[in-house]
Amino acid sequence: MSRIPDEFLQRIPKTDLHVHLDGSLRLSTLIELARERDVPLPSFTEDGLRELVFKPHYRDLTEYLSGFQWTCAVLQDHESLERVAYELAMDNATEGVRYLEVRFAPQLNMHETQSFEEVMRAVDDGLRRARTQLNSALKDGEPLFEYGIIVCAMRFFTGGFSRYYREFVDAHRYSTPVEITQYASLEAAKATVKLRNESDIQIVGFDLAGAELGNPAAVHERAFAWVHKHFINKTVHAGEAYGPESIFQAITRLHADRIGHGLHLFNESLIRSEEVTDRTRYVKNLAKFIADNRTTIEVCLTSNLQTSPDIRQPQMHSLGRMLEENLSVTICTDNRLVSHTTVTDELRLAIDTFDISPKQLKNIIVYGFKRSFFYHPYPEKRRYVRTVIDAYERLEREFGLV
Repeated sequence: MSRIPDEFLQRIPKTDLHVHLDGSLRLSTLIELARERDVPLPSFTEDGLRELVFKPHYRDLTEYLSGFQWTCAVLQDHESLERVAYELAMDNATEGVRYLEVRFAPQLNMHETQSFEEVMRAVDDGLRRARTQLNSALKDGEPLFEYGIIVCAMRFFTGGFSRYYREFVDAHRYSTPVEITQYASLEAAKATVKLRNESDIQIVGFDLAGAELGNPAAVHERAFAWVHKHFINKTVHAGEAYGPESIFQAITRLHADRIGHGLHLFNESLIRSEEVTDRTRYVKNLAKFIADNRTTIEVCLTSNLQTSPDIRQPQMHSLGRMLEENLSVTICTDNRLVSHTTVTDELRLAIDTFDISPKQLKNIIVYGFKRSFFYHPYPEKRRYVRTVIDAYERLEREFGLV
């Protein structure tokens, strides 16, 4: 039995570096927005949606992702995007999250009357409003609430994903599906750089999300080369539905500073390349490279348990081995609504499953702040992390965990 109490977990300053805006709505808000916008949900009650869509368990990743058709459908205007971003920040603050990096794919929200900049401005407005409200009521010694926005490109899409994608596919009817995804991700990358340079919207990173298996990261090399040469941080979903090679591609071809999920980092059976003759050595060297370079892995326990049929028990998750091999990890939610979880829930699950010690927990929490894509200059980040550590250590003493 862990000696780390729930109250301590609730009160310590925390981060969530991997949370999707469109997977983290309040269920009541989804229903309200759907009614107002005539979006036909499978049910208009919270219990009904929990039973039909946002379940405790899913058959596979396809079923897990099915709920996004409803959440994205209500996030097609400034008011809904601003509100959902604001509520996400407030919900996180309620459980002690002091730093939040919200990610989403703006091309799922864009259309003829809503540009990339307008989508991004709406989300930034919501997060900024929450920050102002939260920081105006800080107690002495509490860390400020801060946030960043990560723009996602999609590994794969069809014209049915959004109005923007429908028009994009129609405009490139003589291109292959792979070429179309390349063009779209490069367009997202260029828009991200331009908006980062010309506005005060707190863009802190660029990501590659969506169906991993069969859609290699290397396809999006041009997009990531663009953001890389313009000094934007990169995180890449990799090792969630495919193996070590996907993580290798993310690091070597897309210049990933962090890895989203990394679940199958140690799964030798998923290596497909004939060039890899010694799978054990390949995995060992890859893990060492990640550890040596402090490439942080954004671990999402509950989400992985819900989407990976081969790890239905928490003990089977690779987090245990990541900790054994001294990898830099941070604990994240992925999707608060779809996975029905919080940062505190994820920490509790990790602690109880892998017998995480108070010292290990502190390292995980502090890594979250240190490896964040903090928007403000580095001296401010150092001071901010110092206030976090001071607040954490006061709680350690209060709970006798020193």
